[in-house]
Amino acid sequence: MEKIVVLTGAGISAESGLGTFRGNGGLWENYKIEDVATHQSFKKNPALVLEFYNVRRKELLKAFPNQAHFSLNKLQEKYSLSIITQNIDDLHERSGGKNILHLHGKLIESRSVIDGHVYPIKGPNLNIGDLCKKGGQLRPNVVWFGEAVPKMEDAINEVNLADIFLIIGTSLNVYPAASLLDYAKKAKRIIIIDPKSPLHKGVEVISQRATIAVPKLVEELLNI
Repeated sequence: MEKIVVLTGAGISAESGLGTFRGNGGLWENYKIEDVATHQSFKKNPALVLEFYNVRRKELLKAFPNQAHFSLNKLQEKYSLSIITQNIDDLHERSGGKNILHLHGKLIESRSVIDGHVYPIKGPNLNIGDLCKKGGQLRPNVVWFGEAVPKMEDAINEVNLADIFLIIGTSLNVYPAASLLDYAKKAKRIIIIDPKSPLHKGVEVISQRATIAVPKLVEELLNI
């Protein structure tokens, strides 16, 4: 059974109504990165950081998976499928996806500042005074700027094994995730679906939105 590895970015979630962090109208236009997405900012003003992610979480709870999410899952009928996502939402899981690797953590989870233990967040808000079992404040379980990406090695191992590597909804500007393209040496096809993707040598580029291009590509791959 051939292996398909998919890397998804903010573009696939944007079609479910979730704001992207970059580009025109992106979430960073209203915030400075150093104020809401670093370890230092959390130490300096935890209430601001928690509220930033509480707003994102409320948006996520109102959103639903789209046709691109659902279509990707059909690949499991014929292929060994692994999905690596840069997104911190759970739309892949809610669409019925399996084998989802979250590079940058999950918005619906918290993490202890004492021992790193992960806890689910019940409801939309994580507040000052929400503590782990050892009494430490809980923070969002997301990878902030300047922090290591703990699942990166697992992602590299997956891409190394890919017969087909699909990249959807990401401009490949965020590192180290963007470097995964360099590890798809075994892949006989590398396909990028993104309206704004630049050309890459040896890569097929489909300059369309995910909800348009993914269902078509999935049908093609299922009928090869």
